[in-house]
Amino acid sequence: MDAAPIENVLRLRLEISYDGTDFSGWAIQPRLRTVAGELTDALQMVLRHPVRLVVAGRTDAGVHASGQVAHVDVDTDALLALTPRRRPGAPDDVVNLQADLPADLASGLPADLPAASNGLLRRLAGVLPPDVRVRAVAPAAPGFDARFSALRRHYRYRIGTAEWGVEPADRAFVLARRRPLDAEAMALAASALIGLRDFAAFCRPREGASTVRDLQELSVRRFGDEVQIDVTADAFCHSMVRALVGSLISVGELRVPVGRPAALQAAGERSAEIHVAAAHGLTLLAVDYPPVAELAARAKITRAHRGVGDSPGSPDDLR
Repeated sequence: MDAAPIENVLRLRLEISYDGTDFSGWAIQPRLRTVAGELTDALQMVLRHPVRLVVAGRTDAGVHASGQVAHVDVDTDALLALTPRRRPGAPDDVVNLQADLPADLASGLPADLPAASNGLLRRLAGVLPPDVRVRAVAPAAPGFDARFSALRRHYRYRIGTAEWGVEPADRAFVLARRRPLDAEAMALAASALIGLRDFAAFCRPREGASTVRDLQELSVRRFGDEVQIDVTADAFCHSMVRALVGSLISVGELRVPVGRPAALQAAGERSAEIHVAAAHGLTLLAVDYPPVAELAARAKITRAHRGVGDSPGSPDDLR
């Protein structure tokens, strides 16, 4: 669809879930099925104008999401055209999507916007494939940028250690390791990696991209036959989460000492010792944002800190 300037622009915030099994990651790629590709096609079909999605975290091929966030700029009139017709006597089931916005902004939006946003949500549910869902649509607050306004991203990696494997219903979301893991040793190794550090050893190199990240949580817990690794950071570079998990698995299988992942991190170079864990065990759980009044400032700080602009081809790798 040919791009044309949108005159009456409204930014929408989308909350998205997907099963990453059959996707070649988030980002649009020629001749490959991607999450952004499916969503972009669906939005353009429904709104009838070109769109560009900006996402909080660009997940890799096979990685899932239950709390992905994106924004898209749409034509307000095109959105309002999706307002469902109200049947006389029908209950009002429209969610008040303006409730979280400042009163001055909410009062300046079209009265039909909540119903129109609900109409977009329903239309997307009808045209999207079953492995990707838009769970909520709302007008974005001033200064909101799904990518640069984010404070932190939360991921979880699940590993099944039972000799018989994992439950069939979980097979696409849990790595079946089928061998014992020392979760306590893994937790000790993980604790030594937390903090603001250069994670070049755990990142696939990208020219001009920073590998310094603030790793705020790296915790390991056992629940019966399942080991869960929760990872939170301001952002992640390419393959970082799965490389961290791979290094912790090596500790849990007693193949390397507890201090080895921290030693590799301190060395600052990618090592053949670090094996990247399979993608299907990883899920993006949530993305945190600051209060509305701080969104624009957060986006400005992030751009300055990373040394990037807001273009799709920006060299930094916020995930």
